[in-house]
Amino acid sequence: MESEETLMNALGIEITSLDQNLVEMTMPVDDRTRQPVGYLHGGASVALAETAASVGATLQVDLEQYLVFGLEINANHIKSKRDGTVTARAVPFHVGRTTQVWDIKITDEKEQLICVSRCTIGVVPKSK
Repeated sequence: MESEETLMNALGIEITSLDQNLVEMTMPVDDRTRQPVGYLHGGASVALAETAASVGATLQVDLEQYLVFGLEINANHIKSKRDGTVTARAVPFHVGRTTQVWDIKITDEKEQLICVSRCTIGVVPKSK
């Protein structure tokens, strides 16, 4: 999976596990991902969640024939964090022909819940 010159690279997101039923990614809580008052930015958490769901979605389709795009995402920010690393774990709720729905939980190093998210992915045939 390419990550050069992408949001993944800019935010320091790394893939730690890839499977059709579980995608895990980590992201540092540092100057790239903090809001101005020094806490993990909710938008960075959402970017991590959508990235995990989107990467997971690519494992479910033939990339020679289809593209995947985020259609909708929601997130509830449960706990704040100032530094360290967060881990996203994305699992599919639904894998259909034209849509997928993924559940993403973001935790810290102590497995404390930081954010919960649900992301709907569209599966689109490539133009010929």
